[in-house]
Amino acid sequence: MDAGKLIKMANDIGRFFAAPAAAGPARDQALFGIADHIKRFWDPRMRSAILAALDAGHAQALDEPVAAALLAHRTLLTPVAKA
Repeated sequence: MDAGKLIKMANDIGRFFAAPAAAGPARDQALFGIADHIKRFWDPRMRSAILAALDAGHAQALDEPVAAALLAHRTLLTPVAKA
């Protein structure tokens, strides 16, 4: 997966959810909304790739709410390994 394309997509999602939510409970809801959208609409390979990009130091390319959402909800976003 192209990390640059995934970062752009994630930032687009983040702008949708985080625009009206700068702080407080609204921010927490926005961060969950970003993570939940990625969980529901991105396949496991895409989720693994965006988390790998975050781990590889590409956090500076992510908008702050997106990076915060990925970090705060990493467990939700991590694909479950099949046995």
